[in-house]
Amino acid sequence: MDQTLLTLLRRVDTPTVCNAIEVVQGKRGFKGFTRGTLVASAPQAPAMVGYAVTAQIAGLEPPTEAAPVIRARRMAYYKAMFDAPKPSIAVIEDVDYPHCVAAYWGEVNASVHKSFGLSGALTNGVVRDLGDLPEGFPILAGSIGPSHGFAHVRSLGQVVHVMGLAIAQGDLIHADRHGAVVIPPEVVAHLGQAIAKLQSTEKIVLDPARKGFADFASFEAAWAAFESSRT
Repeated sequence: MDQTLLTLLRRVDTPTVCNAIEVVQGKRGFKGFTRGTLVASAPQAPAMVGYAVTAQIAGLEPPTEAAPVIRARRMAYYKAMFDAPKPSIAVIEDVDYPHCVAAYWGEVNASVHKSFGLSGALTNGVVRDLGDLPEGFPILAGSIGPSHGFAHVRSLGQVVHVMGLAIAQGDLIHADRHGAVVIPPEVVAHLGQAIAKLQSTEKIVLDPARKGFADFASFEAAWAAFESSRT
């Protein structure tokens, strides 16, 4: 992914990316997106774009492994985040879902990840400290809660499942307040052109709609032109 595409992807929302992927694929039916409603820590923030760095956590119950094992895995987790090729997004599955209680994402952990150069975080788990999270590090979470519970890292680098979406280490993610999308590798080279086509197509109906249709016939004509040009 070159800098031009990265800049473009940060400017557009996730629904646009979903639609643009279908433009590249030439059909509807793309399924690589989250389901349900996620909590956005910064709803007005630009989209976060980056390669997934995955892990699983838990926190409903205390860990059963020895403390040195938990501590070593925690440091391995932070090393993986620090070393990840940028841009990257922390993608964390809380295995207690849908009964998550441990707010892994708060002021301290978000600030650490931001200092490592990550673009944000995506999780089915819990976020807290909403008034104190660092600016420029958006978090999409499954819920909000006050406690850190018994939060601990279970595993690193494997396929994780977040709100119905399977995400592998290194997958290219686009995420904002609407949810998250895994961008298929084969569409990346064509995505910029597809977004431009999509935006041009939408203008066929958006421009006259914003001005106000003079009559229903003018709407029908604009809609027919719109439908004939879209995927």
